[in-house]
Amino acid sequence: MSGDNRNRYASAGVSIERGNRWVDAIRPLAAKTHRNGVVAGIGGFGGVFRPEWSKYRDPVLVSGTDGVGTKLKVAQWAGLYEGLGIDLVAMCANDIAVMGAEPLFFLDYYASGRLDPEVGKRIFSGIAEGCRQAGAALLGGETAEMPGVYQDADFDLAGFVVGIADREKIVDGRRIGLGHRLYGLPSTGIHSNGFSLVRKILIEEKGISPEECPEWSTGEDWAHILTRPTRIYVSLILAMLSRVDVSAMVHVTGGGLTENVPRVLPEGFSARINPRAWEKPSVFQEIQKAGKVTTREMFQVFNMGIGLVVVVPSEEGKTLESFLSEKGETFYFLGEVIPGGREVVYDRSF
Repeated sequence: MSGDNRNRYASAGVSIERGNRWVDAIRPLAAKTHRNGVVAGIGGFGGVFRPEWSKYRDPVLVSGTDGVGTKLKVAQWAGLYEGLGIDLVAMCANDIAVMGAEPLFFLDYYASGRLDPEVGKRIFSGIAEGCRQAGAALLGGETAEMPGVYQDADFDLAGFVVGIADREKIVDGRRIGLGHRLYGLPSTGIHSNGFSLVRKILIEEKGISPEECPEWSTGEDWAHILTRPTRIYVSLILAMLSRVDVSAMVHVTGGGLTENVPRVLPEGFSARINPRAWEKPSVFQEIQKAGKVTTREMFQVFNMGIGLVVVVPSEEGKTLESFLSEKGETFYFLGEVIPGGREVVYDRSF
């Protein structure tokens, strides 16, 4: 067989050698995330994990999958990729943690027009760090070089997480009742939602540059402000559940408070929230002003500074406040549960 024939796959845009180098770079990063239960990780046809079933009376597995949306394009614009891996884990792990599940293992999917090992190493360093923060093992994944589907530098990311919980301890809002109190914990910024609007307003229309520092910033440039990683709340949530009687939790993602809080409300209940209970981060004020976005739409697109909502019975409010204070956490009393049709009622007009 001629040399040209042997390299036809490479001439079509897919490099097996590049893919092998990619996996070799990922393997040691994944190994650092291993926890009790890992039987076999990256390298085989499948990852193998053995949960400690005996720790649970009636164990159930809880799964989640998500991506980071068009924040990918902002990371390319900024030249900052490490945070994307943390974002990816956060979007998945936070979703199952708010249901009371402990993350066990994580899988990733990375597809690109052309694999760039340097970019990949930076992204997977972030995934490994995110797994460390979430307590999940990076057990495996898929890397695909797909010329013709993606342009050379373009790529997409998806994540998958599996966790475990006692069935009777699943937190899903069923016990929510009148007068239950809603508390909010801060986000680190925009997190991983709403970036199509961010790009449209700030990058395309306003024309900001990555190295530019906005007037309200304390020296942080736009590149770092917009790519700041999503906070991983897992360890805080698991500790909280051991101390506090929690009725429900909400990971505030796409749709903001307006769309996400109703997901945990039983029929016949709504949530009244005071939108002035906390100071909105300056980045949201900048987006709203530059894009002439209504406050109502801002609350329906972005987290507006609240990344996690915790709902507790009224008599449990002081216990939660004491716990969060002990942990050094900033928190806000947002409002309470009222009769209604599973919606958020903002108690002051926008």
